[in-house]
Amino acid sequence: MKRVAITGLGVVSPHGLEPDAVFAALLEGRSAVHPVFDELLPKPAVAATVAFDESRWFSKLQLAGVDRVSQFAVAAATLALDDARSVDVDPERVGVYVGCGMGGATSLETAYRGTRVPPLTIPAFMPNAPAAHVAMRHQVKGPVLTYSVACASSAVAIAEAAAAVARGDLDVAIAGGTEALVVPGVVVAWQAMQTLAAFAPGEGATAVKPFATDRSGFALGEGAAFLVIESEERARSRGARVHALLAGWGTTCDATHLTKPDAAGQARALRQALARSGLAPGDVRYCNAHGTATRVGDPVEREALAAVWGDAFADLRVSSTKALHGHLLGGSGALEALVTVLAVRDHRAPPNMHCATLDPACEMNLVALGDDRDDDLNAAISNSFAFGGTNTVLLFTGA
Repeated sequence: MKRVAITGLGVVSPHGLEPDAVFAALLEGRSAVHPVFDELLPKPAVAATVAFDESRWFSKLQLAGVDRVSQFAVAAATLALDDARSVDVDPERVGVYVGCGMGGATSLETAYRGTRVPPLTIPAFMPNAPAAHVAMRHQVKGPVLTYSVACASSAVAIAEAAAAVARGDLDVAIAGGTEALVVPGVVVAWQAMQTLAAFAPGEGATAVKPFATDRSGFALGEGAAFLVIESEERARSRGARVHALLAGWGTTCDATHLTKPDAAGQARALRQALARSGLAPGDVRYCNAHGTATRVGDPVEREALAAVWGDAFADLRVSSTKALHGHLLGGSGALEALVTVLAVRDHRAPPNMHCATLDPACEMNLVALGDDRDDDLNAAISNSFAFGGTNTVLLFTGA
């Protein structure tokens, strides 16, 4: 199996379209979460939305039947390829691997609320549309695959892409995820599940409080993130800049409950990622946690990490950046993977924000604001634990 390198990063996020600027905003603890749809929802809600100029990426004619979710994907994938520089390869040796949980929510919302359903509604909202648009834009003629695995969708896509490159099936993979579901119908549906954060007037930006005693849920987010993946050998031979190595990954299923997480299933994914990388738990300095700030989810994740890390758990620094960029559902694994790549590359761990009082059931070494520097941070993990019981862990090491 070949070693796998990350040579390109592209992002469309609530904090902008420049990976380094996005990372700087997270290090500073800047929240992109804000109130949404005040007049349309039965109760207040917050989300993290993207300021996006689609005209930079599409002509007016091209935009016909292209949902926001696909627009994000094309932009982020293009930025990742630009960052990778000189990826000159046979189109049949390139693959596109995309995670998307809910497809074109904007197109569905428009169809349901309008008096006339647009004729391109079906191709606009189908979950594989983003991958198809990326392939058409960049003339990718290898495998073009979509993974819809709830909150683990794009982490699974990245792991599958890495496996294909490691086996030698492909020379280059464009892998990531996208989601654009901040529309009233979707927000109301999540409110009905009682998983979205409650907040007092004027406190929307700090509503999401991972691992805190007063946590009440997450805020939806939107955006896309893509990584360009190739073998380390190929990247070195062409003189590419290597941001990090994807040294390990693990995917398991709880097989216990559709929505309730299971620590044993998560622990199996963590152990798989470590085993594939050849690292011991103590070698990994940072965890970008799934950390949805839900009453049930946060303690289970802590239990899984503690079980695997054992005596080294106290030295594992943990944060959930969802407090700042929201929960992108199918796109969250990709955005958080990109953040984790930058953490390893720059030896800096983003803080865990808005946790005034740590829940004793979530006792961990949370990263504090301003305490991000760690010269020994040469390996880190990104956790994605989904409804349906799928758990995916990505493990990155320095280049």
